Amino acid sequence: MQIVIIGSGNVAYHMAKAFSLKKIPLLQIFGRNGEELKKISEELDVPYSTEHLEDADLYIICVSDNSVENVSKIITKKDTLVAHTSGSLPKEILAGEYRKSSFYPLQTFSKSKELEYEKIPFFIETENEEDKQILFDLASQVSENVMESSHEKRKYIHLTAVLACNFVNHLFARAKEVSDSQDIPFDYFLPLIDETVKKIHEIDPKAAQTGPAVRNDVRVLELHEQLLKGESLDIYKTMNHSIQKMYEL
Repeated sequence: MQIVIIGSGNVAYHMAKAFSLKKIPLLQIFGRNGEELKKISEELDVPYSTEHLEDADLYIICVSDNSVENVSKIITKKDTLVAHTSGSLPKEILAGEYRKSSFYPLQTFSKSKELEYEKIPFFIETENEEDKQILFDLASQVSENVMESSHEKRKYIHLTAVLACNFVNHLFARAKEVSDSQDIPFDYFLPLIDETVKKIHEIDPKAAQTGPAVRNDVRVLELHEQLLKGESLDIYKTMNHSIQKMYEL
């Protein structure tokens, strides 16, 4: 099967790398950013282009959500399968007469961070059983965890991912602002962060909650509020209120 990846960002890079590691040949990586495409091409030994889109059996669109529809219009071949990697968009966003699908890897991607691809859940949605088997077979070469998912279910998968990943990472960034302001190395907090994540592999997150809010320790909560200002203070109050509501404190 001739496969083309469209995009040059984090997801495109990791999809190309995952395929490369599993000896799944790529016909081409295509996109607008020639500099980034060249880096991927040189690392993974995959042809790239910013001008000519090769004729393929499967196109995997790995671009931002707001670009998927416009990018999908460059594919004019009708007898082909096209998949986007968005967690929030329906397959119908693809604006062509080809067979439409989604190929969603549930993970946070950064080019500088290596990943264990076999642990990444992939969620597949297609228009027919034949295409579903094609994508299942492809994803199963990369991952041990491949499932079918409707767009309706995938929307909630993506929402959960944003809460559990993007929001949590933003809290890490805000926490580092506090530690940096007092010249406290953020490395001190990494064992705590690691243990917090490890714990929810064994304990339900709700049961694992600790801290002054769940204890309703008003003295500590007020002290912390005196130390914060601006958006960090707003976040602190909002999070504590949410914790207290969850535990009806």
